[in-house]
Amino acid sequence: MPIAQGLPWTTDEPKCLIKPPVKKNTIPIDLKLHSDIRAVERARFAHQVAEKGRLIKQYKMERDRQQKLEEEEEIKRLRKELIPKAQLMPYFDRPFVPRRSEKQPTVPREPKFCIPRHKTIKCCRMSCNDMSGPSQLQHLPSSIEKVEALYKNRILQ
Repeated sequence: MPIAQGLPWTTDEPKCLIKPPVKKNTIPIDLKLHSDIRAVERARFAHQVAEKGRLIKQYKMERDRQQKLEEEEEIKRLRKELIPKAQLMPYFDRPFVPRRSEKQPTVPREPKFCIPRHKTIKCCRMSCNDMSGPSQLQHLPSSIEKVEALYKNRILQ
């Protein structure tokens, strides 16, 4: 074990300790916060939007003014053209006598009250077919033969 030794006795005059060198004051670094950068960009954007809105408003006002001037010019032109002019006096010595029309009267036709087959509802068609039954189907082949005969006669003529 080491033996503790005491400090040496000092002289009457204390030793002058050297003072450490004085440090310069620290200069803080300029911080660039993202929120500050974003605020500057947002202010710039808001200014651009306001400028654009102002230009659009000015353009609309100019267009409305031009349209108003054109309408006023059109009204002036119409007023000049539509100056009331005197009408000729009718001749009372030759009264107007209407003449009979030379056209033939129209011939009245009977209205068609039947509904075309393609416009009927399927359930109605089936009920109509059930009512007519096979009697129509029996006449079908004979009618086809008649049509074929007429077609052949036309071809031969």
